[in-house]
Amino acid sequence: MYRKVILTNGIRLVTERIPTVKSVTIGLWVNAGSRDEHPEEAGYSHFIEHMLFKGTASRSATDISREIDALGGEMNAFTTRETTTFYVKVLDQHLPQALDLLSDLFLHSRLHQKEIEKEKQVVLEEIRMVQDDPEDLIQELHAKLVMGTHPLSRPILGKASTILHIRRQDLLEYMDRHYRPEGIVVAVAGNFDQSKLEKMMTRLFGRYQASKTTDSGTRWPAELHGGVTLKQKPLEQVHLCVGLQGIAAGHKDRYVIYAINSVLGGSVSSRLFQEIREKRGLSYSIYSFLSGYSDTGTVTVYAGTRAGEVARVLDLIHREIQKMAGRGVTSEELKRTKEQMKGGLMLSLESSHSRMNKLAKDELIAGTHTSLEEMISDIDAVTEQQVRRVARSLFTIENMAMTGLGPLSPRQIEGLRQRFPLSITSSRGSARA
Repeated sequence: MYRKVILTNGIRLVTERIPTVKSVTIGLWVNAGSRDEHPEEAGYSHFIEHMLFKGTASRSATDISREIDALGGEMNAFTTRETTTFYVKVLDQHLPQALDLLSDLFLHSRLHQKEIEKEKQVVLEEIRMVQDDPEDLIQELHAKLVMGTHPLSRPILGKASTILHIRRQDLLEYMDRHYRPEGIVVAVAGNFDQSKLEKMMTRLFGRYQASKTTDSGTRWPAELHGGVTLKQKPLEQVHLCVGLQGIAAGHKDRYVIYAINSVLGGSVSSRLFQEIREKRGLSYSIYSFLSGYSDTGTVTVYAGTRAGEVARVLDLIHREIQKMAGRGVTSEELKRTKEQMKGGLMLSLESSHSRMNKLAKDELIAGTHTSLEEMISDIDAVTEQQVRRVARSLFTIENMAMTGLGPLSPRQIEGLRQRFPLSITSSRGSARA
């Protein structure tokens, strides 16, 4: 059963009791991510996520690790471009201890400068890991191409130059501006007593108040850019991203774009997977995915292939995108993808963790809860006409962007320059060609 309670300080508690499970998952979501950082604060949201596990007034970092292990639970955090999330999953009988631990991390972290200096090296290693992973790196390069100078283009991890200069006061000031009660959602899903949970929440979080500092910045939609960026790097494969306009996370056509993505490249039966991998053997990894934000979104196709097949793979991707824009999907494809979407949705919601995620996202995106029955009904309502309309409006050559990373020769770069009559950046670093 779904329930929403707003504490007197503005923190929103959204819950779903699932009496058939033995676990409970608590997620504390802050409506602030990398897009909310000023340029000189790049990486602050993610760095704070790390620092809240490094000790409180009453618990050391080791105490925190041992306590969650003693409960047989799982505790972690993640940062996105729009949110920062801290969560804990435990057996239902350990809910009081888990909530006490989570509140202590969030409200009483010490943020010692000594720990900050140590964590700088950890985050710098994390940044280096991205540089060593071509699939991560090309998506980062692609975001810069598509989003331009918009805050959504910045890496969530930040830049080495900003990470190196972080001070304790910087983090405290950032939290003062962004960690405000009205922007916090606590989502709880699993087996628990609602009345006891609300009392614990009031006791642990009810006195939390924001400072009088306010953030002068506001979010604004990104203007998406087309174009081509090619970066040479000594790898075994050339990694490719082809990007198109998408839609915002809460858009009325979200289930239509889900269906389009599924048919295009979001499953093993998709057109791109079958055409490029299964029929021609040109790629091992080929897929499409959606990125939806509060006010904009993108559709991205990723492929990895050998250098000699880059042009061929791009031609096939382009052909399938044009086919989707011109003809949409067949009735058989739409029927199959609807069943896939419904099955995937229902299976994904069988754990308390996934239910917690859905509760929080529903609240942050729409301020309300969407039931499973409503979602299934919305999926069933998608028509071939809607697919054609949305695909035709989004999949245009003017909006198309392409990023390539790998052992590209000057001849290949020149060939791609002629093949794509768009602005091209070619580099070994970042020089303009």
